[in-house]
Amino acid sequence: MVKAIARVTLLAFLLSLLAPAKFIINDHIISPKAVVVLENISNELTEKTGINAYVVATKDKLPRGTNLYEYSDKFEDSVSKPYVILIFAPNSMRLGLIPSSEEVAKYYDSNEVKSYAIDIVKSEDSNTLQSKYDLAIVQAYSELSDQIADYKNVDLTTTLNDPYDWIIDLVRYLVWIGTILVLWIYFGRPIYLRIKNGKK
Repeated sequence: MVKAIARVTLLAFLLSLLAPAKFIINDHIISPKAVVVLENISNELTEKTGINAYVVATKDKLPRGTNLYEYSDKFEDSVSKPYVILIFAPNSMRLGLIPSSEEVAKYYDSNEVKSYAIDIVKSEDSNTLQSKYDLAIVQAYSELSDQIADYKNVDLTTTLNDPYDWIIDLVRYLVWIGTILVLWIYFGRPIYLRIKNGKK
């Protein structure tokens, strides 16, 4: 609980700051406050792992069939290897992770990282589209950074996922227990009773 409060306090502090972005290429899609959070994570990630993680939030049209690897070449002069580029193009409903090498691609699970952003953007709630974009990218970027850090056996203090991992584990546990109960009520118990009554 104390750790969770500390993380929330840290997030609030980071969101209150503004700083020039060197890891974020933003086409007015992510808010300045979210950029500050991303920059703090990226700075720590680079310092501790040597991996540069970039975000490209663009309004460019990237229809299905557009090669995101080729698209990322236009930013070649703005990035440093080794890197991962998270490309977010909401106008085209595209999200991709572009590693600088096959070795870097081993550091994270692309589908898992992208699911953090996709689930938030697709959610139906009262949040504004801007809030969804901010939260989606911060959460996905945080997960990406955590996975890279885990691969490198280091801990990050600026990422946001750790305080909530226990909640995810609890939900999974409850779903597992619930599934067993449902199976018992509808299948196991009737079979048990038939066997029991048949023996009497």
